[in-house]
Amino acid sequence: MAHLTSRVAALTLIALACQGAAHAADAVLNIYSARHYQTDEALYKDFTKQTGIQVNRLDGKEDELLERIKNEGANSPADILITVDAARLEIADSLGLFQPVSSKVLDARIPDHLRTPTWVAFSTRARVIVYNKRAVKAEWVQTYDDLANPRLKDQVCVRSGSHPYNLSLGAAMIAHEGEAKTENWARSLVVNFARAPKGGDTDQLKAVAAGECGVTISNSYYLARLMRSAKPEDRKVIESLGVVWPNQKTWGTHINISGAGVIKTAPNRAAAVKFMEYLSSDKAQAYFADGNNEWPAVSSVKIDNPALKALGTFKPDTMPVGDLARNAAKAQKAFDRAGWR
Repeated sequence: MAHLTSRVAALTLIALACQGAAHAADAVLNIYSARHYQTDEALYKDFTKQTGIQVNRLDGKEDELLERIKNEGANSPADILITVDAARLEIADSLGLFQPVSSKVLDARIPDHLRTPTWVAFSTRARVIVYNKRAVKAEWVQTYDDLANPRLKDQVCVRSGSHPYNLSLGAAMIAHEGEAKTENWARSLVVNFARAPKGGDTDQLKAVAAGECGVTISNSYYLARLMRSAKPEDRKVIESLGVVWPNQKTWGTHINISGAGVIKTAPNRAAAVKFMEYLSSDKAQAYFADGNNEWPAVSSVKIDNPALKALGTFKPDTMPVGDLARNAAKAQKAFDRAGWR
């Protein structure tokens, strides 16, 4: 398996794609991936083992990969784009980079709300509320709206409002509660900040545990990572934290996704569809849970992840991921006006 990371890698991928076409149809699959998890290697190796299709991967940031595919045009070796966040996939789709995928396997395996005609979600992660058990009571933070309550003034730590994870949450709130109410919520949230937004979700969790702030919002898999860690300092962080599944009495806890789409000019389309179908298999779905602490998109898959089991079950928001993605730009404007940067 080639792990390609440089400009030279793009030329190598082109050569490999041509080589694959010359020697055996769909014997090669070229993946552009913005999932930066080393554990995903197991997925690619298992797919090759099952199908004999060699996987070549180009890793990069989402914007860089989208720009590369656009610039490569019809000569792009890319067969599939994999990334996290529904809004990012929708941006790729709006640029005309994906092609429709018709698959009875995907239709049967992936729930309707987790797929569109051109891209599909394969795993989910929840945006949960995490609080310091010594400083904040669970009943104070049962909804996302509660985070804007004046009694949490100087208590909220959070990452940037321009980050896709928060924009996705804002997009969901706009869909459920309207743009004006979401902007007012963001304004009050900013008033409650304990500090200016900085760092990632893990940084927020550690700040809450240290008492620098009382509450935060975090993607669930960051929390699960700390729960599964063998490091004493991580275990100490977890001991200080409580977790709430927000909005269980209304529209449910917001979820975001990891997903993929087949590139319109894919030179190895059949292999690309096979890979998409493979990602929906029980084995691959269980891997998302056990390898990276995400929930499978296929609800019937049994998982063996002690952290996810400890977190328990919850009512997720089942808004169609395509609708969620289309509100992200509105969320960005609302957050900018509210001063959440």
